This record gives sequence, structure tokens and C-alpha cells, in this order.
Amino acid sequence: MKYILSTEKLTIPDGVDVKILSRIVTVTGPRGKLVKDLKHLNVNFIRRSPKVIEISLHHGLRKDVATLRTVRSLIENLITGVTKGYKYKMRYVYAHFPINVNIEPVDGETYVEIRNFIGEKIVRRVKMLPGVTVETSPNVKDEIILTGNSLENVSQSAADIQQICRVKNKDIRKFLDGLYVSERGTIIED
Repeated sequence: MKYILSTEKLTIPDGVDVKILSRIVTVTGPRGKLVKDLKHLNVNFIRRSPKVIEISLHHGLRKDVATLRTVRSLIENLITGVTKGYKYKMRYVYAHFPINVNIEPVDGETYVEIRNFIGEKIVRRVKMLPGVTVETSPNVKDEIILTGNSLENVSQSAADIQQICRVKNKDIRKFLDGLYVSERGTIIED
């Protein structure tokens, strides 16, 4: 069954500027600027007022209509990023061999270097995505904090760190060592 017209409304908060030109969304706020390309989605953007954007789709099937809410959520995430920013906290978990994590800046890029994971000699290196800053927690032992404006980049960097520390050829119910996301939220708390 096709839906003749489906719409979602997006309200823009004060201090944030949203520009949409040929389905490339640019959001500018107090923390910076983020750009998202939505050309692969067949939706229309209509500015009803300076603070309200309507996202609409004509003659869409159920799966097409589902993209409306996705587009709205993506733009809301960009707005949150340029106003509050995103922060992920990761804890090291180890039973015997203490995991050693170093943050290395190389040629303007940041790498997280993980040593002594389950006593292995191999050095694991993870490159942080653009706009993501990493620091060790000043008051909590065995914790790193990833911050940035782009939710996608911060969460993907955390996922890359977590996945490089997978335990192989052992019982994962017993060997729970690794770096895991312990907390996620915004830099500026509500």
C-alpha cells in the first residue's frame, strides 16, 4: 500500500542554523559546523518557518516512509552535536594482565595504542576519526574519554577500539578482557 503524503516536522532550537541545499544538510552552532549528505534518500525538505522544517515524501511504501523519521533523527543528532557535543567513556576490563593504553598524536592524527592485551606482545593501534579527541580520565583509573561533535565519528571510534580487543580462540564467557563503552552522553550536561 502506498501512502499518498507522509510528513515529519523538525523544530530548530535557538542559536542553530540549518541550511539544506540539494539534500546536503549543513548545521552550524556554537560548537562548530557539521555536514551530512542525504542525496541517497528520496525526501523533500520544506521550510515552513525560520524554526520549522518539514520533511515529506509522496507515494512512498512503508519502508520509504520509515526513512522520514530516520532523516529527522539524523538532523537532530547533528543539532545536538553542534550545541552540546557527544562524550563516550570507555573502561578497561582485565582479569590478570593489565591493559596499557597510550594516546599517540602522529602527523596531526590521533592513534590509540593498546599493549599487553591478555599478555600478547602485539601492539594494537586504532586511528581516531576526524573531530574525535581522546583523553585519559583524570579521576578514574583505567578509563578513556572520547569527545566530539559528530555522533557517528565518536561512536564509530569507540566501536573500533572495542572491536580491536576481541578475544580470539578462547571462551569469551570466561575471557572478558577488553575496552568497553561504560557511559555515553553529551559533553554539556542538561
